[in-house]
Amino acid sequence: MTELSERERAILAIEGRQWRAAGAKERAVREELDLSATRYYQLLNGLLDREAALAEAPVLVNRLRRLREQHRAAR
Repeated sequence: MTELSERERAILAIEGRQWRAAGAKERAVREELDLSATRYYQLLNGLLDREAALAEAPVLVNRLRRLREQHRAAR
């Protein structure tokens, strides 16, 4: 199992925050990570499949995995 990079940890940190204002998360992604929203979600999706991410933030990763599966099932 490889460790997470700083960028990957930052993605998990952003995803774990509570966002009150519309667009605040996307703005943080652009400003803090210099990523488009599309690229951010691509990286996040790949990160959810990694055991290192699960070890880093198990509650967050399991919640996001459940949400992803619910969205896939709804299609």
